Amino acid sequence: MIRINNLHIPLDYDSNTVINKVSKTLRVSPNAIRSASIFRRSVDARKKDDIFFLCTVDAELHQNEDAVLRRTKNAVKVTPYAYDVPRWKGGASPVVVGMGPAGLFAALVLAQSGAKPVVLERGRDVDSRTADVRTFWETGKLDTSSNVQFGEGGAGTFSDGKLNTGTKDNRQRKVLEEFVRHGAPEEILYNAKPHIGTDKLKTTVKNLRKEIIALGGTVLFEAKMTGFTVKNGKISAVTYERGGKNEIIETDSVILAIGHSARDTFEMLYEKKLPVEPKPFSVGARIEHLRERIDKSQYGSFAGNPRLGAAPYKLNVHTKNGRGAYTFCMCPGGTVVNASSEEKRLCTNGMSEFARNAENSNSALLVSVTPEDYGSEHPLAGIEFQRKLEERAYVSGGENYAAPVQRVEDFLQNRPTQSFGEVEPSFLPGYTPTNLNDILPDYISASMREAIISMEHKLRGFSHPDAVLTGTETRSSSPVRILRNADTLQSAGVSGLYPCGEGAGYAGGIISAAVDGIKCAEKIINGI
Repeated sequence: MIRINNLHIPLDYDSNTVINKVSKTLRVSPNAIRSASIFRRSVDARKKDDIFFLCTVDAELHQNEDAVLRRTKNAVKVTPYAYDVPRWKGGASPVVVGMGPAGLFAALVLAQSGAKPVVLERGRDVDSRTADVRTFWETGKLDTSSNVQFGEGGAGTFSDGKLNTGTKDNRQRKVLEEFVRHGAPEEILYNAKPHIGTDKLKTTVKNLRKEIIALGGTVLFEAKMTGFTVKNGKISAVTYERGGKNEIIETDSVILAIGHSARDTFEMLYEKKLPVEPKPFSVGARIEHLRERIDKSQYGSFAGNPRLGAAPYKLNVHTKNGRGAYTFCMCPGGTVVNASSEEKRLCTNGMSEFARNAENSNSALLVSVTPEDYGSEHPLAGIEFQRKLEERAYVSGGENYAAPVQRVEDFLQNRPTQSFGEVEPSFLPGYTPTNLNDILPDYISASMREAIISMEHKLRGFSHPDAVLTGTETRSSSPVRILRNADTLQSAGVSGLYPCGEGAGYAGGIISAAVDGIKCAEKIINGI
């Protein structure tokens, strides 16, 4: 197979367009091409009057490919990727704690190997969880065990289902292929910025769970890990609570994929003297614009083209006080959602469905914080830092899970918002006009104000007066790292315990977390 890079392909392309491009590049007849498929596709929008797809295409020829390659500069010979699942050698069933991307893919690979894992998920199955979240958004009645943070699929289930990643690990292809095999759109295999959307992601994670069970695995919902037993420095059992009863599973391998919001579990691990440390993360608010304005800024006259869809953006600046400020988890054509998981504390996230056709587009606008900002040297001080901001947001919003919101112009002028303009906040169950500068630490709000003005130079309309900020965004990543050995991926304190994924501090996003889950599963299967 030949892989051809940097092909410029028009937005209205079809299969014949691709074959003709390959034919011209390889200098062969179209009839010489057995097949041609797009491997990677990105949007080149640097010139707003000439937007096109920049593609990598895989082609198979009827003739000698080596001879063709010798006369082609931007093509190489490749072997199609294939992930070989290692085979289970026997032993006690591994336990996977948590069913977000890391735990889900760890359990999947373990099941595919023949290991018959047991999965403990503190939340509910995705259908029950969806109903619980909808009830919360409509009524303000929070279920602390079933919400945007806890339940099948993890926090990513109520997001954009964004699959962007900076990892170069080949296992990411395994993740994408499994998503497609279990119901995700096939275009995630080739889009440079793939997303599934929360609507399609729910079905996909359910199907992944069904395969785990079909292969002999066990999935227990509403099963919260409460402790573990160690003998001679090695894990020997896990304790969990389910239905008001404490149960024990004897095992010699546990993947700890608890997610970034399992604060009570972090506290239990600390009390068990498992080595943990505070880590940097970021806080801020969600910024919301009219989708059509963002589309126009990014795509010019091409805005609205169905092949392009709603426009994404990614911005970052370095502020005068030395902090980094950036946009994160941008949701084109999406909504700002209530991601609270603890009573009387409020936090936000962004969510899009696959169509990305909501009226607004939103993104987190974040500022970096470090352990020096937390006000304590305690390893879990970052959690308390988050809680204080979430408590302020809850009170400022009216103490009923409505969110504090503010027009951008008012935020920049440090004055309370009285009314809204063209952008209506999308947050449920409601919102309260306020001044976010009174909620956020001065160094955070000052950095955000500076960033908004600077980002206007990179994306026209970013500082639009009627854009809306919704506070607070505190769960960008885990504030804790559970220390592990870089080679074995086992805990620095307990053999057989594998801290894994975003919650443990080793991933950021769906793909990197899933890849980390696969890596931990491989270590267990291979007896490392």
